[in-house]
Amino acid sequence: MLKIKHFIQQSWLLIAASFLFGLLIAVTNAGLDERIKQNEKDKLNDLMKALVTDANDFKIEIEGVQIPGKRGRVTETDIYKVLDDDGNRIGFAFVAVGPGFADKIKLVIAVDDRCEKFFGFKVLSSNETPGFGDKIKEDYLGEQFKGAPAGELELVKAGKVEEVDSKIVAISGATVSSEAVVKIFNTYIDRVREQLQAKGFIHATKALRHEENKSELK
Repeated sequence: MLKIKHFIQQSWLLIAASFLFGLLIAVTNAGLDERIKQNEKDKLNDLMKALVTDANDFKIEIEGVQIPGKRGRVTETDIYKVLDDDGNRIGFAFVAVGPGFADKIKLVIAVDDRCEKFFGFKVLSSNETPGFGDKIKEDYLGEQFKGAPAGELELVKAGKVEEVDSKIVAISGATVSSEAVVKIFNTYIDRVREQLQAKGFIHATKALRHEENKSELK
């Protein structure tokens, strides 16, 4: 009987301690939540500014754009309008997420005002392997996206990195991470363009209209 009483007393102590500990964590998180969100927003703005150097302000233009993924999974992203010092729109930017080698890769991608070419990308978060996959943060890969056509991109193992085209040369020793970045671009860009066209921000390019006309004739 004494053992049972002792067990109940110890259990209540454990339950009470767990409750207080959980409450302390919740209060701490609530207190830091606004600061964490502000830090994330500041980092996002800094990365967008780094991509579009003439940018002065960023405003969410289209919220909750749904991006279809594998196995029926859907992710959402917001499309930001990029403004210059005079308040003129000079491009668009959005956050794009996809699986990498070690974990999810989260990118900030920017395109020009007509969604015809990429300004490039910056890594918002990534846990790729140090010395290999984390090289996606370096200029070797990132520079290849600057000015590349905003459409389907192709990853190649060898080529001229200085050429501005739809072929992206993989990082030696980090092909999987390089491929992950290209896949993220290809997953998002068509859907983003569709939304911009639907809202009247851009018009279909000649090449795109030609493809659409061919599809209609089939």
